[in-house]
Amino acid sequence: MPTIQFRTDDQTKIASTALFAQLGITMSEAINLFLRQSVMRGGIPFSITIPERYETSADLLVNEALLDALKRYKSINGGEDFDIAKI
Repeated sequence: MPTIQFRTDDQTKIASTALFAQLGITMSEAINLFLRQSVMRGGIPFSITIPERYETSADLLVNEALLDALKRYKSINGGEDFDIAKI
């Protein structure tokens, strides 16, 4: 079976590992679920939105990175918002 490696920050790893443990799955199982759903649906299996408010400072940092990425997407694509349904 192939191996995939990826990088993430410490806070995201800790928070997601704890969440998946509550759900009774491992990080590897969660990533496989994401990959299988992506293939099955032909794209990202959830909508990508910018929340109106942030719960914690950690959320703020993660969401600021997402906001920056979405702003770059919009500037590259002539002001058009990111729409997962179009992919």
